[in-house]
Amino acid sequence: MYVLCVMPRQEVSAWRPLVAGVVEVFHAHFTEHAYPMHVHDAWTLLIVDDGAVRYDLDRHERGTPNDTVSLLPPQVPHNGSPATPHGFHKRVLYLDMTQLDESFIGPAVDGPDVADPVLRERVGQLHTALANRGDEFEAESRLAFISERLREHLRPRSAVRSAGPDRRVAQTLRELLDERLLEVITLEEAAAVVHAHPTHLVRAFSAAFGIAPHQYVTSRRVDLARRLLLDGQPPIEVATAVGFYDQSHLTRHFKRVVGITPGQYARTGTGS
Repeated sequence: MYVLCVMPRQEVSAWRPLVAGVVEVFHAHFTEHAYPMHVHDAWTLLIVDDGAVRYDLDRHERGTPNDTVSLLPPQVPHNGSPATPHGFHKRVLYLDMTQLDESFIGPAVDGPDVADPVLRERVGQLHTALANRGDEFEAESRLAFISERLREHLRPRSAVRSAGPDRRVAQTLRELLDERLLEVITLEEAAAVVHAHPTHLVRAFSAAFGIAPHQYVTSRRVDLARRLLLDGQPPIEVATAVGFYDQSHLTRHFKRVVGITPGQYARTGTGS
């Protein structure tokens, strides 16, 4: 990850996450910078948290008003500049063609700005997951639903609705997650083992058990951590022992689930 101060009051941060399908994450605060016409070889999924951006895409003037989600297709020239005096804060995901193939380029040119509060919330949640090392499985799950929802917006008539939860798929996935609880497993790997599309995998599991697969894994790991902490093991050892990336990764999720840090929990001497 790098952080670059471009000009006074203008900042950029960018990194390449360990999540298949995401080429780059890009966050920026620009007050004056104007992009010239340019192209990308990846899809540009853009949300603006403050201010607004105006841009030209395929000779049409566009913008990012009212908390829209903007999807700019690859190989189509566009520019961009602040549409408000104080500039803008934006968060961008560059997605490769595994998420949206070239058949969606035309529809995206015709309607790049999507007014969808649910989609916007999910994109924000994905950015949060991508910023936390160790949350790749969660990020993969969120990306799968975002890509599916984008396809529905671009081709709503061809969107396929699930007939209902697939209990067999859900049960098989749960057995796999239990078996590999302490290991790193990607959504693509799980889909290959269960023989189901990644999006269907997450939807079936969530419908059957009332919890997303990444939440299930995290809660199981936190539960194991509680036992080891009460046995007297230090948090730094417990973290890797139960499958978290490091101690800060454990602490973040442990506090969210239990309400206190692992160190505080260990000092209580009892579990709840």
